[in-house]
Order: sequence, then C-alpha cells, then structure tokens
Amino acid sequence: MQSLNQFKRNLLKLYGLSPVAAWPAFLHAKEENRLRIAFGSCVHQDKPQLIWDAVLDNQPDLFIFLGDNIYGDSDDPDVLAYKYRKLASNEGFQKLRANTNILAIWDDHDYGRNDAGREYPVKEASRQLMLSFWEEPEGSERWTRPDGIYTSSIFEKDGKRVQVILPDLRWNRSPVDTVKTADELMSRESANMGPYNRVDDPKAELLGNAQWQWLEAVFREPADIRIFGSSIQLLPEFSGWEAWCNFPVERQRFLELLSRHQEVPTIIISGDVHWCEISRCWPDTLDQPAIEITSSGLTETWEQISPNRHRISEAYAVQNFGLIDLEWHEEGMKLNLSARDINNNPLVELTLPDSFFR
Repeated sequence: MQSLNQFKRNLLKLYGLSPVAAWPAFLHAKEENRLRIAFGSCVHQDKPQLIWDAVLDNQPDLFIFLGDNIYGDSDDPDVLAYKYRKLASNEGFQKLRANTNILAIWDDHDYGRNDAGREYPVKEASRQLMLSFWEEPEGSERWTRPDGIYTSSIFEKDGKRVQVILPDLRWNRSPVDTVKTADELMSRESANMGPYNRVDDPKAELLGNAQWQWLEAVFREPADIRIFGSSIQLLPEFSGWEAWCNFPVERQRFLELLSRHQEVPTIIISGDVHWCEISRCWPDTLDQPAIEITSSGLTETWEQISPNRHRISEAYAVQNFGLIDLEWHEEGMKLNLSARDINNNPLVELTLPDSFFR
C-alpha cells in the first residue's frame, strides 16, 4: 500500500499541480518581539492579482487563506484541479508562497459549489485536491476526518504562543432557507440584502457535533492570543447572505464558548462578502467585546454593501487583504488590525489597548 505522501505526490502529478511548501509550527523571527499575520479571501484564478506585492511589503510571518481561494464551481475534480493550476501559475502568488508560511481553509467556491453545504456530492475528491495543493502534512487528521478539514495550530515566536483556529463551515452545513416570493426577494435586493433567511430548525447544523466537541477542546489549549478564522462572517446580523446569523443557535453557542474562555483574548477574522469592515459585539456574558475584522476580496468586490449594526468602521468594496500586527514588550502586548488596499494603504484600522490582553 502506498504511503500518504506518495499518494499526494501521485495526485499532484496526475493533475499537474506544484505543491506549496508546508508551514512550520515555529515561526523564525523576521522582527524580534513582533508577529505579523496577513490574511485574505476571494481570489479568482482568472483575474489579475495585484495585491501580492502589497502583502509582501509587510513581510508577514504567516498568510491565512480564508476561503474562495479558487473559484472552482464544479462537480468535476478535473475542473477544480485546472483552476488550482491557474492559481499556482500566478507570479504574485508564487512570490507569496516562496516567502511566507501559508495556512488555508475553504469556503464555498473552492469547496466546489456556490453556497454549498453537506449536500455537495464530490467533497471527498475536493478535500484531496485542496489538501494536496496546500501540502498538508502527512500525519494531519484533515486527510481522514469524516466530518471536514477543520484545523488548529499553535505558532510560537519569542516565547509567545499564537493559536490559529480554522473551522470547516461547509462539510456539515445544513441547507439554507431561501426567500419564497419575488416581492420579498425584490425587497431584500433594494436593501442590499441577500436571499437567505434564518434557519428556524433547532437541529440545523453549521459545524456539526463532532466539530463542536473539537472546538471546545482546542479552546482549552494554552495560548497568549487566539485567531479564529471564519470563512463567513460571524458577528454581523442580518445581511441575508451566508453568515453565522442564518444559524442563530450555532452563533449563540459560539458566543457562549467565548464567554467560557475569556482568559485568552480572541480575534475573529472572516472573508466571503467582497468588502472589508470591522465589527464589534458585546454580549452581556463577555468582559471584553468580540471583535471581527473582515477582509474580502483579494480580487473580488461587491459594491452593494449590506447593513451591519455591529459595524464600527467604514466598509470598502475594493481589493484588500487583512493584517494582524502584534507586538509585545515589558509592559504588555499591542495589537493592530487593518485591512489594506493594493497600495498597502489602510482602509479600516483598529488598535486594541493593553487591557484587551488582561
């Protein structure tokens, strides 16, 4: 029987893909007492990718792809593989993967279908392509878990532990509920809202029970800060597009999870919507507000920006990437969040005080 590494090499050869170098768990310092994590989503393999020089200007220690890393949109693995090859052939992307550690999760378009969930028929083949392309380590459970490719990693730098958690919001997701009448759809469109309703069924799933148990366990791991990377928006409510608020029981369950683990500060990063913004929500159970920065897209934009009562910044529908800039010193830690344009100019920005870490 061939090893998993041999299987991956054969798969890459079959589809003409070149592997991305595996990321190390230890980040070698580019600057002492400082960690930069860049992130983004929604990069179309057929469009100019003008963003990568700006990303690399920041010399990030890590880049997190939050989903829609290709626009696959097919039930044919050959088509998905071809589109990965298009991404791999982009010169800017090649520079990124040659100079930066990379971690990735999928959303709907690289999973295989627009807004797809557990019903997608070739998700196992899509998993194999996705993990092979991103050169997932051989021993990773992501290859064989029966319920998705979710993952958590601890990155260490200068004695600081940064936990990155990437849930899988596709593999187990129940069907979404769509508006039923043309009048209602027209009303939604006039308000820059999408066609989806909240799912009333209390048994509807976004993560699935096994993933929730895993999430409870990884939130108990020691860290100095957590980065929770959601492929769709978590705090905003209600846009009518895909978001955690379509599954209100799941969204509330996550906020309750945060409240039980406030000893480690958590930042939420998200993508999907084709604009950037910062959201803040302060449930009664939290001592500090929940903060989410959305960066989308690396190539894609959507000018009909939806309402968001938790938005605390402007929202910009231009090509952008996100940046987490973390510094530590004798007095404590400093964290700056921003979404930046193709010229590396900040579009939205938030600096969190030392009290956020206490």
